[in-house]
Amino acid sequence: MLAVVEELRRRGHEVAVRTLAGEVAALRGRGFDAAAIAPGIEAVPIEDWRARTQAGTAARAMRGFCAQAPHSAEDLRRSIAAERPDALLVDVLALGALSAAEAWGGPWACFSPLPLPLHSFSGPPQGPGLRPARGHLGRARDRLLRPAFRFGFDRLALPRLNRVRARLGLPPFAHAEELFLAPPLLLYMTAEPFEYPRPDWPERIVMVGPCEWEPPGDLPDELTAVEAPLVLVTTSTDFQDDARLARVALEALAGEPFHVVATLPTASAAGLPVPANATILRFAPHRPILERSVCAITHGGMGATQKALGRGVPVCAVPFGRDQPEVARRVEVAGAGSRLPSWRLRPARLRAKTHTAIACRAGAERVGRALTAAGGAVTAADTFEARLLATRS
Repeated sequence: MLAVVEELRRRGHEVAVRTLAGEVAALRGRGFDAAAIAPGIEAVPIEDWRARTQAGTAARAMRGFCAQAPHSAEDLRRSIAAERPDALLVDVLALGALSAAEAWGGPWACFSPLPLPLHSFSGPPQGPGLRPARGHLGRARDRLLRPAFRFGFDRLALPRLNRVRARLGLPPFAHAEELFLAPPLLLYMTAEPFEYPRPDWPERIVMVGPCEWEPPGDLPDELTAVEAPLVLVTTSTDFQDDARLARVALEALAGEPFHVVATLPTASAAGLPVPANATILRFAPHRPILERSVCAITHGGMGATQKALGRGVPVCAVPFGRDQPEVARRVEVAGAGSRLPSWRLRPARLRAKTHTAIACRAGAERVGRALTAAGGAVTAADTFEARLLATRS
């Protein structure tokens, strides 16, 4: 969201940010009025990485986000009282805060950098990363599975969300996905054709493309003398036990005519065998690396995946959980790279899938042009102003 709030501030708006405690100093250093969200929110762990199945991963993640909801609702309520804002912009995963914004009654919007779990009769049931249906059998599959997936989402989320809503004086949701239809405006940080085209998008959902932001930086010193094309390997900035992606990638691409750059923000590189054609970094600016990359191997996170595709770099997506199966499937369906489920992650398979992705350069460039044309933070700020602020004095 930083790209959006920086654009709003550039236009003369005063912006107050409530964020993770570990991010406050950085935001204040950039001149924002920043404060930490309530400790109770961060005290609730999201331990989906402990699950052994994709369904278990989704269930654990949803339970964690729902457990945070009462804390985020009260925290935003207090922040509104303290700041008296003209408008709000709320994270899609702050489930309680979304209802607190609705109860407030003023102009508010939600932003989602994740695939929206909204079911559509023109697309597959959301969650497991199913391929879009083709023909009568595919449509029959969707009709059969859609209620089951919707019931599971409702069973996990609806009772807890409705308890939060009751305390805020709001009516209950009939279905949990109504949470994503409640905002007067939802800034959806992607664009077609990476998102599946569908004729029934609600008018309040606006696809603005990726709102990418990262600190300015040059190519790391460790890579300045490297002449071979690069393959970037990224893992999640939120611990998901996905460090084995880097370990397998180092083994799979050892001796290949690439230089592998693996970033490990939440895992230790200790004990990892590093071949001669590889470099391991904890953090690194991705932009200058992607400018020299022929492929990005990602965990299927929307941010890292769209950052690569936005530069026309094809992606090999290896999803571990949460929204990642949906992201990985979109990479494959868009012809912008390849997909390898994490349970099939082996060196030989990853090597083959990397070469498959590299051959999808034209598809990645096509998607990249569309993501760029959506406008990103500028379109998001334009829409926010036009929909929420235009009538305010």
